[in-house]
Amino acid sequence: MSETGTDQVTITPGRPVRLVPTAPGFWMTVLGVCIAALSPLLGFLIGTMSGRPDGEVILDPLYWGLFGGVVIGGIGVLLAVLGGVRLWRGRRAAEADAAAETAA
Repeated sequence: MSETGTDQVTITPGRPVRLVPTAPGFWMTVLGVCIAALSPLLGFLIGTMSGRPDGEVILDPLYWGLFGGVVIGGIGVLLAVLGGVRLWRGRRAAEADAAAETAA
């Protein structure tokens, strides 16, 4: 290209781009699945990194970390289920709207 700006770019028409938004609940489902899968592993890692205490304890930090990871993972499962419900309801509503448009 020259610095004078006299070159012209020809834009040829092609396939039109149609942006379609994601369904409601999709990102909540993805986030919930990721949290549910990774939080027990990270809880186990954090509990392992904290090490054993010197004295006598009833529950090691490893157990506390794993317990916290499982609790947070349960919250992730709840998010995934709620996102799945939103996905299902959104799909059913879209199908009902499409059926109403074809009937009219």
